[in-house]
Amino acid sequence: MKMRDRLLRVAAFTLGLLLAGAQGAFAAKNVLTYALSTEPPQLNSTKATDTESFFILGHIMEGLTRNGRDGETLPGVAEKWEISDRGATFHLRANARWSDGKPVTARDFVFAWRTAVDPKNASEYAFILYPVRNAEKINKGQLPVTELGVTAVDERTLKVVFEKPCGYFLGLTSFGTFMPVREDVYKAKGERYAAEAADLVSNGPFKLTSWVHGASLRMDRNPHYWNSAQISLEAIDIPYITPDNSARFNFFKAGKVDILAGLGKDDLPKAQSERMKMRNFSDGTLLFLEFNFREGRVTRNKKLRQAIAAVFNPQEYISRVVGIPGTKPGRGLIPAWLRGKKDLFRKEYPIADRRPDLARARALVAEARKELGVAQLPPLVWLTGDTPTAAKEAEYFQSVFKNALGIDLRIDKQIFKQRLAKMSTGDFDIVAAGWGPDYADPMTFAELFTSWNENNRGKYVSAEYDRLIRAAQATSDAGARMDAMAQAERLALEDVALLPTYERAVVFVMNDSLDGVIRHAVGPDPDFTRARFVSNGR
Repeated sequence: MKMRDRLLRVAAFTLGLLLAGAQGAFAAKNVLTYALSTEPPQLNSTKATDTESFFILGHIMEGLTRNGRDGETLPGVAEKWEISDRGATFHLRANARWSDGKPVTARDFVFAWRTAVDPKNASEYAFILYPVRNAEKINKGQLPVTELGVTAVDERTLKVVFEKPCGYFLGLTSFGTFMPVREDVYKAKGERYAAEAADLVSNGPFKLTSWVHGASLRMDRNPHYWNSAQISLEAIDIPYITPDNSARFNFFKAGKVDILAGLGKDDLPKAQSERMKMRNFSDGTLLFLEFNFREGRVTRNKKLRQAIAAVFNPQEYISRVVGIPGTKPGRGLIPAWLRGKKDLFRKEYPIADRRPDLARARALVAEARKELGVAQLPPLVWLTGDTPTAAKEAEYFQSVFKNALGIDLRIDKQIFKQRLAKMSTGDFDIVAAGWGPDYADPMTFAELFTSWNENNRGKYVSAEYDRLIRAAQATSDAGARMDAMAQAERLALEDVALLPTYERAVVFVMNDSLDGVIRHAVGPDPDFTRARFVSNGR
């Protein structure tokens, strides 16, 4: 080989290496890199309540079923099942394995479900198991956990008895709280279960191999997963955890991460100037303001809540604060994408657009002061997160409340985990909240404001609301179910149990060579379980 040719080849090879490094060398190793906005607060599936935790659990764990690309229910640990109004029987795969190679058994599901409803566990998601016989009574301390209507008939057969007909039960079985837990590992770890990467075993496509709290996580392919041959990625590496949108944008721009799951308002012009290929996705989440109904909180006063609702301008808010294309104003508790009896729920049960009425809002504030017996309302505590978007939202409402209503707003900005803790203890007057669907049925939103739901952070209580939701849960008749939920929704809006702000849309960018990424309204989002690189580099 001539020296000149050799030098040219070396130069070309070196240039290729440099380009690959600049555009993400991890792709060559078949490792997907990603950044989280916050670390998961809880990876104990019997206690987890938040999106970040369920994102990780959705990759390292698998329930009886899983969610498909289009939201359909697919076999997971269960390869088949029979289901009726009375209950269900699930038949588990012979090759379902934990990450240490031991079989996944029906007993693992029995233990997990019993643990979730055990009042000693204090799970905020215990309510989601209430369709199972005796779950609610057990959770309220009225029966022992052994009375739960779930039985391991044998190693691979799980029998479930329903409390009452549940038309959406199959959709629940892919959700995090329904995932299996190994009793021997759980008891050996005690309070430390799932606190570190080494403190749990998993049965999903990946396993958690590294967790530096507040800094990074890594999930490697689980060779014992029953469908491991269909998993292309060797690992999902999360080297960055930051709420800073700009920082995450720069990570993607520099090729340090392969996907930016949600661009902030200020990132859009930057992405456009960089000629990035932007994609749009509606993730099914409803954002809303939640009010505190506890004793001693001025937000218990309905006139005050009505005044806040009357001054809210959805279009102005979306334009000035959110600024993401595809964002829809929040009209009701049940988002526009969910289906009702035969069509979209919102088409069958329409709600008029919200229009601000400043004169009415000020009159309502005056009535609220009179009812509360105060000349001036005290500052309201606004609990929010520590992201730039959360800060903009809080400042926007702080200005609106002060200028339109003469009410001061004290902003309490907290990291994600601490915000959840304060929501649970009721340390707020108003909290900027959101809810993503746990399953594809309006009930996942409608049940949120029942008195028994621990995710009802403001502790709104209405006997009529509870009655309507129980009526909807007691029948598999679609018409009766939807009618009852629509009535409950109207009641919650009349009581201003919440103030819907918007239905979230997401603009995202990703490595051009990355394929098979699924964006879910229901399930872990983004879903990387079937992702693969179609070529090296970007």
